[in-house]
Amino acid sequence: MKNKSILGLVVTAALMVVGCKTQKGKLEFVHPDSGKRIAYGEEVKLTLNFPNAVVDSVVYSIDGNVLETKRDTGSVVFDTKKYGLGDRSLSAKVYAEGKEDIAYSNVMVLPPNAKNYGFEVVNTFPHDDQSFTQGLQFQDGVMYESSGRYEKSQLRKVDLQTGKVLQSIALEDKYFAEGMTIVDDKIVLLTWLEHVALIYDKHNLKQTGAFNYGSSKEGWGLTYDGEKMIKSDGTNRLYFLNAKTGAEESSIAVYDENGAVDNLNELEYIDGKVYANVYQQEIIVIINPVSGAVEGRINLVGMYNENRKPVDNELNGIAYDHKAKRLFVTGKLWSSLFEIKLVER
Repeated sequence: MKNKSILGLVVTAALMVVGCKTQKGKLEFVHPDSGKRIAYGEEVKLTLNFPNAVVDSVVYSIDGNVLETKRDTGSVVFDTKKYGLGDRSLSAKVYAEGKEDIAYSNVMVLPPNAKNYGFEVVNTFPHDDQSFTQGLQFQDGVMYESSGRYEKSQLRKVDLQTGKVLQSIALEDKYFAEGMTIVDDKIVLLTWLEHVALIYDKHNLKQTGAFNYGSSKEGWGLTYDGEKMIKSDGTNRLYFLNAKTGAEESSIAVYDENGAVDNLNELEYIDGKVYANVYQQEIIVIINPVSGAVEGRINLVGMYNENRKPVDNELNGIAYDHKAKRLFVTGKLWSSLFEIKLVER
């Protein structure tokens, strides 16, 4: 009886081992870990835990688009350069023994660390402390500025040296003026919540047209790269608009090494990059408009402290003198406009 009992134990143990080998757990990604942050440009192996060693096929997908189909349990390579920045959804559908199963995961693809800059004030110019600055652009010796707030919104031409308003036009009370840019001989001015952009003749400031936004939420910042207008709406997206019709044709999401960069506000296009104020921060980010990567970050803390209020007194306004290579910044209700030089840290 004793020998039979021992034999029974051995058989039971053997069955348990076999059972463990045939139940290796559920189908799931084991690499990379779900939620992992991955550097843009990295090639990442996607590896699964397979309940069964034999499969008919495995279909790997990124954001619903097929990456590769395999006939075995080997890993596949995910080239992050081909899919861009941000959240990427991973899936693997396995076909085996007439059945199918699917595993899901996700990763965050982020750019390298942005360069950090401080600033040096080169010149200080007077600025109208009643101007709720929303858009700023320098062209042919004249500073163009849009000033916001309902029942007070204006579009202006301003003398840089004196801060004197050379010419101005008031918007209808129902509009809150936001960012603006110059496209050839016209000025395109965004409104905040009204979902309409107003078009003016650059020379006499007479309105000549208008267009409605597409899918972007609101009107915040606007610039022009020589081919398309680039618009922000307070999120982490930049929208590319047809320069003739205003139609939204594409968009990109903006990320730095920490994640999505929200609250993108006033914009300026400088030497192939988009400079953007970050709302309620003393920061300007320098964005690659192709990838959406933040390549630089300008810290402007301490530049203007004159009777600063916690709200409605924010840094907002970037202009660039493309001929003399001068960078100007100001803010809402600031009494000064600054020419600055970047200092890499």
